[in-house]
Amino acid sequence: MDEIKFICECCGKEHESWPAITYNSPSSYSNLSDQEKEEIAVIDSDFCVIKHSDQVDRFIRCVLIQKVNDHCEDLEYGFWVSLSEQSFENYLENFDNENHETQYFGWLSNYIPQYQFTNSIPTTVVTKNGNERPEIFPHQDFDHPFVKDYYNGITKEEAEKRIKKILKN
Repeated sequence: MDEIKFICECCGKEHESWPAITYNSPSSYSNLSDQEKEEIAVIDSDFCVIKHSDQVDRFIRCVLIQKVNDHCEDLEYGFWVSLSEQSFENYLENFDNENHETQYFGWLSNYIPQYQFTNSIPTTVVTKNGNERPEIFPHQDFDHPFVKDYYNGITKEEAEKRIKKILKN
């Protein structure tokens, strides 16, 4: 792993930072054929729109920070969430506004290899000052192991296992 060494603020020791686990596209985009990607989808580093014959799916890129219980550093994910048309348009209109702070309802649109997904997870998307990517918070009342792990935290061993799995792929 390519890691960056730093002196930790919480323990004063030198650590190597973890890379973020990032997804280049929402799962819906990844599942399209090459022809469909050309014909019905538009994607860049922050936005994705897929125009199906019966609906339009809109996605934005966000960050989720997973607490790691037995370590000073948390695990960062770069996820995509789907937004309603109104929320997507509002986010797009305010994308370059450094002072835009709001919340949207969104659905997690990536599947994490360590978990089974039959449905998407509802989230709250929180925009931040300074044009940082929005942070997402899974709805705590949604019954899913990923949501439980988000609120209870994971071990350093589990975090490193996830990073190694993603780096292999």
